[in-house]
Amino acid sequence: MTYSKPPFWRDIRFWRIAIQVIAVILAITIVSILFVNVSRNLQQLGIQFGFDFLQQEASFDIGETPVAYQPTDAYTRALWVGLINTLRVAVAGIILTTIVGIAAGIARLSDNWLVRNIALIYVEIFRNTPLLLQLLFWYSAVFLSFPNVENKISLGGLIYLSQDGLEILGIKFSSEFAALLIGLTFYTGAFIAEIVRGGIQSVSKGQWEAARSLGLKPGLIMRLVIFPQALRVIIPPLTSQYLNLTKNSSLAIAIGYPDIYFVASTTFNNTGKAVEVMLLIMLAYLTFSLTISLVMNLFNKTVQIKER
Repeated sequence: MTYSKPPFWRDIRFWRIAIQVIAVILAITIVSILFVNVSRNLQQLGIQFGFDFLQQEASFDIGETPVAYQPTDAYTRALWVGLINTLRVAVAGIILTTIVGIAAGIARLSDNWLVRNIALIYVEIFRNTPLLLQLLFWYSAVFLSFPNVENKISLGGLIYLSQDGLEILGIKFSSEFAALLIGLTFYTGAFIAEIVRGGIQSVSKGQWEAARSLGLKPGLIMRLVIFPQALRVIIPPLTSQYLNLTKNSSLAIAIGYPDIYFVASTTFNNTGKAVEVMLLIMLAYLTFSLTISLVMNLFNKTVQIKER
């Protein structure tokens, strides 16, 4: 009895590949149709699509420039300054909110009644109020209420507070940057705290008991036994919070911090290039998000428990 190979359309492997190819073709078709329609509509309105405006003189000032910039520079330079400002907030925010979130999450499980309830109040307040209101509070009610730079407040001679912003060990941060960073840190940290708490509670109690039987102190148990196991549960939702923090940084426009969205909005107002500017903003945030996802996915693979 000879075995005859079934037709290819009955092979599940064929359909897996075929469905993916069809999906890609449909996506390309939809994008092409949208691009053609947008181009036609712009032509009817007498608007020419293109990015030539990026080489034109920007003719506007930027309040905070981590790199050299003059109003006579091109829009490309202005957008580059906004991009760097966004990166500054995103990177610093991710680092600080991780510290705050982990500390608050562990505090939520503390045996100390006072510590546990302070962490609970922090989480509930910052998690249940809009981020925009928090940013306005930190900027208007906190930093603008400080004295001017001549009468700045000194904290141990290491930290200085004034209307111009925050100075730590000689490093100065504008009030807009400081308010945005603090707002994003505490807001996102409240969500991370609950993620950390859930991750720690997902570790079986037997792990705690086994560690105690070896004579380990509570701090060592958390650092060496519990937290490494909890990471496999913490990392996936933590990635989402990092992405949210990066995208929420676009609210900087509300307090005047010149991030990529702020600079791009000014560019749009000056040039009228709505479609091109929106595409640049989308590309910037998409690049940020994909980079964060890639790094966190690689890190997630390293913390997974491998069966032997």
